[in-house]
Amino acid sequence: MTTVSVSAVVNKDPALRDPAWTRRVFWFAVACVLLWPALVSTEFRPWVFFEKENLKVTSRFLAEFFPPALSPEFLALVAREAWRTVAIATAGTFLALLLAIPLTLLSTTVLSVSSLAGRMHAFPFVIRQLIRWLLILLRSVPELIWALVFVRVVGLGPAAGVLAIALTYAGMLGKVYGEILESGEREPATALLRNGAGRMQTFFFSILPCNAKELTSYTIYRWECAIRASTVLGFVGAGGLGQQMDNSMRMFNGSEVATMLIVFILLVGLADLLSTWMRRALQ
Repeated sequence: MTTVSVSAVVNKDPALRDPAWTRRVFWFAVACVLLWPALVSTEFRPWVFFEKENLKVTSRFLAEFFPPALSPEFLALVAREAWRTVAIATAGTFLALLLAIPLTLLSTTVLSVSSLAGRMHAFPFVIRQLIRWLLILLRSVPELIWALVFVRVVGLGPAAGVLAIALTYAGMLGKVYGEILESGEREPATALLRNGAGRMQTFFFSILPCNAKELTSYTIYRWECAIRASTVLGFVGAGGLGQQMDNSMRMFNGSEVATMLIVFILLVGLADLLSTWMRRALQ
């Protein structure tokens, strides 16, 4: 009888079944209270999609995407623009790396010799703070804004997209690289610096091997994001699939847009497979 009664109570009372149940309910209620004003201010009304008139408009719009355009001439054009999109993303990410790596090494405290004795000296501290503010500036300006600026400077074409991705992603990469290095194991690097090793020696023989997996994983993820970003930049004249997609949308040619969307999904999928393969290779 006792076993049955205890089992019944445990199954009936959520607090006994899960000791953290009350705390979870409380924080869920707090999240709902905080989220509700945001949903109201953004006019978030998902039920609008299911209104009869809106369903007709949506179905008519989606019907224009089928069947996808599969003519040999158009597929050749899409293949050329897809390669250009990957080239924009790759070149932009490479330039971002050239900016982010030295800025990261100058902004992180892991390689600071002056901080080994305790508090960092004033001059290197100021330099690091200025570099961190530069990284904030670079990543605060969206790549779309940079693209609009460079389209006016270098003209329409992929060069504007490459420069836009390079500047924005340099700030993003520098920020996350710094956090990865700061949160990693510091003892081996500190030991090398205390025993007379140089900063570059410490970086290549201690810091980089310890954090190579995380750095590579995030870099590939950013390259994947750059592929998506390069497509968006095409809408402001930065070349690639985005510019061709914008032209097709202006001509109300949904079948061409559908083909380019399929190709774009394949590009992102291939980037994800590459990322998975490289993570396994580093294990």
